[in-house]
Amino acid sequence: MHLEFRHLRSVKAIHEAGGLARAADMLNITQSALSHQIKGLEDQAGMELFVRRSKPMKLSAAGMKLLKLAERVLPEIAALEEDFRSLRSGKSGRLHIAIECHACFEWLLPVLEQFRQAWPEVDVDIRPGLSFEALPALGREEVDLVVSSDPEKMAGVDFTPLFDYEPVFVAAGAHPLADRDFIVAEDFRDQLLITYPVDRARLDVFSQLLIPAKVEPRGIRQVELTAVILMLVASNRGVSVLPDWVVRELRTSKDYVTKPLTETGLTRRLYAATRAIDTTKPFMAHFIRLASTLPLRLQRGESLL
Repeated sequence: MHLEFRHLRSVKAIHEAGGLARAADMLNITQSALSHQIKGLEDQAGMELFVRRSKPMKLSAAGMKLLKLAERVLPEIAALEEDFRSLRSGKSGRLHIAIECHACFEWLLPVLEQFRQAWPEVDVDIRPGLSFEALPALGREEVDLVVSSDPEKMAGVDFTPLFDYEPVFVAAGAHPLADRDFIVAEDFRDQLLITYPVDRARLDVFSQLLIPAKVEPRGIRQVELTAVILMLVASNRGVSVLPDWVVRELRTSKDYVTKPLTETGLTRRLYAATRAIDTTKPFMAHFIRLASTLPLRLQRGESLL
């Protein structure tokens, strides 16, 4: 039996209208065309779908089965058509984000809140579990955007600059290094360094300072949460290096001291990596614009909400 969506729409319309004439008007076709369509469907089924002797027309037992199918399938088709219309217009889509930066949550979540208000139909998710293989996941279309400080040459992938930040040394206010104007690699030799649980090559303090200088800290302690890192630092259990947006409120606290790394300071840049075919999508362009402007307010100590 060759069943088409138009057949289901016709059965449903005749049931609701109670006759061919009104149903044909609802479907915007002629009564003759509708009658011919139903006759062809009945010939395929080998049985009547309507009891024509009744007024209004009523469905037969076979017709009721088709009506139940129509009531289940047609709303799903209508929803799919609406999804396609939204995709064509750029109103909906998917934005699954992988981050290679634990501290990025502090600015990313407020950015996503503003994004959600503008694009409620976009499916948003954050995939921190992919942080070590984020860029390959982008190529496999498992995620749609990667926040990274390490751009690579990848075919079909754009790396759009977001903003610059400064990795900052953080220690307890009573720490012996508190009176230094700046911190250099050698200062870490006798320190317990508290870091996020990330490969050291992805940590700014290692990639930009310690590895080039061939300096190894006295010890390393890995901690998942920024708040716990700060608590340990305030208790003088170790030192850390965190992005400037994290330490903005610590500069006036007696419990902490913050210092630049090297005399001139270090500057890093975050990028949004996206598939080239997605970069110019309206919702993607808007997210990148938010992510490149709102964190700068956070660096200045302003609220993002």
